[in-house]
Amino acid sequence: MKPTSLLLILMGLFSFTTQVSADKAVFAGGCFWCMESDFEKLEGVTDVISGFTGGTLKNPTYNGNHEGHYEAVEITYDPSIVSYSELLAHFWVNIDPFDDKGQFCDKGYSYLSAIFVANSEEKQLAEASKAQVTTQFPNQAVVTPILSASTFYPIQGNESYHQDYYKNNPVRYKYYRWNCGRDQRLKAIWGDKATQK
Repeated sequence: MKPTSLLLILMGLFSFTTQVSADKAVFAGGCFWCMESDFEKLEGVTDVISGFTGGTLKNPTYNGNHEGHYEAVEITYDPSIVSYSELLAHFWVNIDPFDDKGQFCDKGYSYLSAIFVANSEEKQLAEASKAQVTTQFPNQAVVTPILSASTFYPIQGNESYHQDYYKNNPVRYKYYRWNCGRDQRLKAIWGDKATQK
C-alpha cells in the first residue's frame, strides 16, 4: 500500500471518529448564565456556549437588539457518555415548564424556555420527554415549545464576559441566582429531582 493511500485512510478514520464522538444540542431556559452552569456540571458535556437563537434578526446582541431571539445555550456533548434523552431529562428539571412569561425572575420573550431540535430523531425524543412531563403534571399546562433549530449566535466581542460568567464572577452569579429564586422554584416543582448546585 502506498504511504499516501494509508494516510488518506487514516485521515478518513480520524474524521469519522471526530464526527461520532461529539454532538450538539440547543436549549433555552431563561438566563443563559444559569443554563451554562447547570449543563457544564453534567458528565459527558464538553462545552456550553451562551448565545441567542430562534429569531430572524442577524447578529443579535445582549445590550443591543435581540428581538425575536431566545437566550439559549449550545451544548457540545459526547453521546457515548451522555445521550440526547439524558440531556432532555436534565433540561426539564432545570426549568419551570409552566411559565409562559419567562423564567423565574426574568420575564420577557428572550427568557422563555424552548427545545431546539435539529432533526426528526431529536424531535421525536423531545416530544416523548415533553409528554412525560405533561403526564407527571396533569393539572398544569406545559408551555415549553419544541422548535426547529435555526442559526445559533454565540455571545462574543465586548459582550463575551457572558461566557463562563458563573466561573469568572462567582459571587455576583450566586447572588443573582439566589435573588432570582431559581433554585427555590426548581425545588418546589421537581423536589429531589432538581439538580443540586
